[in-house]
Amino acid sequence: MPRKRWPLNTSKHESVAVIGLGYIGLPTASILASRGLSVLGVDVVPHVVDTVSRGDVHIVEPELDAIVKAAVTSGRLKAVLKPQPADVFIITVPTPFFADRSPDLSYVEAAALSIAPVLKKGNLVILESTCPVGSTEQIAELIAKARPDLKIPKRAQEIPSDIFMAYCPERVLPGKIIRELVENDRVIGGLTRACAERAKKLYQVFVNGECVLTDCRTAELCKLSENSFRDVNIAFANELSLICDRLGVDAWELISLANRHPRVKILNPGPGVGGHCIAVDPWFIVSSAPQEAKLIRTAREVNDYKPHHVVGKVLEQLNQLAVGSKVACLGLSFKADIDDLRESPSVEIVHELAQRIEGRSLLVVEPHITALPPALEKDCPNVKLVSLEDAFLDAELLVLLVDHKVFRLVSKETLEGKRIIDTRGIWSATSRSKQV
Repeated sequence: MPRKRWPLNTSKHESVAVIGLGYIGLPTASILASRGLSVLGVDVVPHVVDTVSRGDVHIVEPELDAIVKAAVTSGRLKAVLKPQPADVFIITVPTPFFADRSPDLSYVEAAALSIAPVLKKGNLVILESTCPVGSTEQIAELIAKARPDLKIPKRAQEIPSDIFMAYCPERVLPGKIIRELVENDRVIGGLTRACAERAKKLYQVFVNGECVLTDCRTAELCKLSENSFRDVNIAFANELSLICDRLGVDAWELISLANRHPRVKILNPGPGVGGHCIAVDPWFIVSSAPQEAKLIRTAREVNDYKPHHVVGKVLEQLNQLAVGSKVACLGLSFKADIDDLRESPSVEIVHELAQRIEGRSLLVVEPHITALPPALEKDCPNVKLVSLEDAFLDAELLVLLVDHKVFRLVSKETLEGKRIIDTRGIWSATSRSKQV
């Protein structure tokens, strides 16, 4: 955390209700409480509310547990199941997509309808959930229908209203959320300029970065563009690894050599793309502009295909082993050294592989969880969560899916005699079979 010390809140925002206590909502609520505001954390899951009410956390994120404990102990953070009156409402609920890749705004809509009955004149409503362009306007219309007694602002119409509404997307990295909530710049898009200015006053209570104002549609597309940029660059690396696999070239050696060019910086490939942002957000752009978003769509398709390619390589290796040989997949989270499994390509690989090798035991090592996720627990009885030591003892084939620190520390001697598929390139070329 930066060394800057904030005074207790002296702004007009005396109370804040954060709707959704997940990976963004809970850190945001606790940071606001640490700055002296009275914060109400709202979540529809009783377990989450009970956990936070005890001063504990239900997610793994550095520094978060201490901040939540202090906020709850001080009485400035309370968790409840339903919204109550407040000065500010921040919506931080999930925005998944349907099977056809179209955005599912049902959680956002439900959150908006849940706060509508308790809204009063002068309130500020901020949408932080990643959404398609135009969502802030849709939520404003939804609230307007639920509360016809209130004047709700309309985009670009600078006329007096009873409620202020803005869009301010999070742009943090799991594992560094607390630090980046404070340090990173924030893009704040208001339905009107007055809405944006009002929201800026709130964020300046805890944001050390610059708060940049724009309109809501630009802010919505800004968030989607940031993650689509990352997705396109990752797709290039993943497609390059597919080409290398076809041509018998070491992808990581090739990328290392290419990056010696002063204007080339190719990313490292992997088993796919996961997380709540990069694996999802590009589809929101494609959904809004399907004819124009050709490159963004193709990048998504490349990255979505990569887990299936990995499964194919595993099956190819298994066919060369004796019947009854075991395979161990190392890592389930979507990135290194966290417990976040959202949209994880590793989970997808394990799920598909378990179905394809039905009757065979599939070992999984994930040091950051204590139980398999529901999808694997329910559909894959042949999947077993084991320790790294047991995996090395029992498995003939090791599939490295996540570059956790504990996997990076594995010695070359430990890998001797094992068949290896390394999708992250963290083990030496002499220790792995073909790159994936």
